[in-house]
Amino acid sequence: MADEQFLVAQDVYLKSGIHIGTKFKTKYMEQFIYKTRPDGLSVLNLQKIDERIKVAANFLAQYEPEDILIVSRRENGWKCVKAFNKSTGIEVVAGRYPPGTLTNSALSIFKEFKVLLVTDSWPDRNAILDAIKVGIPVIALCDTNNQSNNIDLVVPCNNKGKKSLGLFFWILAREYLKSKGKIASDEEFKESLDDYSEE
Repeated sequence: MADEQFLVAQDVYLKSGIHIGTKFKTKYMEQFIYKTRPDGLSVLNLQKIDERIKVAANFLAQYEPEDILIVSRRENGWKCVKAFNKSTGIEVVAGRYPPGTLTNSALSIFKEFKVLLVTDSWPDRNAILDAIKVGIPVIALCDTNNQSNNIDLVVPCNNKGKKSLGLFFWILAREYLKSKGKIASDEEFKESLDDYSEE
């Protein structure tokens, strides 16, 4: 597997643990699993992770920042989604998703978005349900134990680890800005991976 086909060097992916799944796997996620380790943990296929990140970035690039909402109830995702917001201007909810944000026009927090990305389809299910009600597509980061119901685009990855979430959002921000023509090359992306992951 040649590194240059990947969005980042293979060892960067491996160091982040983006490919390490859980001991539990759902039927849907089997297609993304490369193997199961002797300790019972499933390992996701790096090539498929990389492919899906590209698809997600290209899909999001069809939208302006104000049309996209990112939700992360999982605390490990808070730092990286906030960094993502700083890099791209895309709105994020780090913490509990306020019910009705997408559906109740009487609320002061109400906003119309055209696409939703969640870091985990289970803790972020309320945001997904609201997105379904208003008919906008949902992209979700899914670990081996996630169900894929109501999700339009599944990005397989370790969606629990700080490092893997940091790496995912760092790559996504860079690819989004490149697709939008805001930066011309990887080198122009000034944020470091450390800005996205834990100190």
